Amino acid sequence: MSKDEIIAEIGMQLRLLQESFDAFDEAVAARLGLNRTDTRCLDIVLGRGPLAAGELSVQLKLSPAATTTVIDRLVRAGFVTRNQDPANRRRVLIEATETAQSTAAEIFTPVSQAGAKALARYNPTQLHTILDFLRTALEVHQSHTNM
Repeated sequence: MSKDEIIAEIGMQLRLLQESFDAFDEAVAARLGLNRTDTRCLDIVLGRGPLAAGELSVQLKLSPAATTTVIDRLVRAGFVTRNQDPANRRRVLIEATETAQSTAAEIFTPVSQAGAKALARYNPTQLHTILDFLRTALEVHQSHTNM
């Protein structure tokens, strides 16, 4: 294969990977009885720790009212709680519950383990190249997200 053909094939594989991520995310949302916006919010809270609703609005790119609706659904589902910020009594923090954390581990640990096993076949130099590619792909993708 020529360099151009390899680049085209990488592009195709990335497209297929994105479709696979989307299908996986849909399956997770269905399993949890949530919609994709709810699962995005839950992922943010799980990954970044307790956050104020306003911070979630910014991360989700939703209005405060829409964010409140998402939080309400996640509270009803038992995945997040609203807690008073100990440093500022007027601020409420959204925090993942133990149920959310254990559910996330149950869903994502097998995928993580399979990914680690698949990557084990590469040597450290190849892994650095893969990591560099992923960082570059993320940067390129993010630079075109705010159209």
